[in-house]
Amino acid sequence: MIRTLRIAALVGAALAVGFYLWHGATYEPDSVYEPAELAWLNGFLALPIIAISLVVTVFAFTGTGIVTALTGRNTGEFRDAPLGLGTVRSFAHTGVTLNDQPQIRIEFSVEGAHGERFDAAAKSVVPLTELALLAPGVVLPVRYRPDRPGVVELDLSGDSAAAQRVMNESLIRKGFTTKAKVDIAARGIAAQAVVQSLTVPGEIRDGYSKVAVGLAVTRPDGSTFSTVSEKFLPPTAIGNVQVGRIVTAHYLPGNEQEIVLSIPVNA
Repeated sequence: MIRTLRIAALVGAALAVGFYLWHGATYEPDSVYEPAELAWLNGFLALPIIAISLVVTVFAFTGTGIVTALTGRNTGEFRDAPLGLGTVRSFAHTGVTLNDQPQIRIEFSVEGAHGERFDAAAKSVVPLTELALLAPGVVLPVRYRPDRPGVVELDLSGDSAAAQRVMNESLIRKGFTTKAKVDIAARGIAAQAVVQSLTVPGEIRDGYSKVAVGLAVTRPDGSTFSTVSEKFLPPTAIGNVQVGRIVTAHYLPGNEQEIVLSIPVNA
């Protein structure tokens, strides 16, 4: 769609300029007293001016990140593209704004749906109220094309279940969790738990540290039980399991010792 609009704008501009040049070159004055400049300085001069302005406008509003900001949807070429996880490496203002909101170029380290890794960049108009949430290390769902791995778009589908599946598959591949624990998180009872102890054995995988969290879990009936949950966490999430913190835990009835903690990815 974007390519079609741009081609149409360019063709229209070429026709407008061509007609203006043809008209000027073949112009016949109505009188010997008529200035020769009127062959070019006439109402037809508006055609190339309007056409060129239209080309600039079309290219500006179909630029990377602008279309998605205007429509709230991914562009056609990325809408059904595979979903991956993009870890922010850096970001910078491109100098473009839309309705006073800055367009940001974000450099990502992307993990594809099958574990493949590559660097990519995305341009997105980010509301000022959300700009502070953008920081190196933040993980965001992105849409990518295997044939163009250097360019991605932030996922705007709103399909949180699909994003969670991609995250779960990534964690399983890295050995941070298991399919059984993912099942507990999906089907288990959600309960509140208070962190009573925190131990860091020292094992590190892919920048994630293994922690053993002692918990006092409150059952739905108000009674409590104690258990220990082991989990791999990024350094930024360790603060969420400090002693005294209240966390969300999931467990299956009849197996209260197998607890799965729910910690936000970008906590």
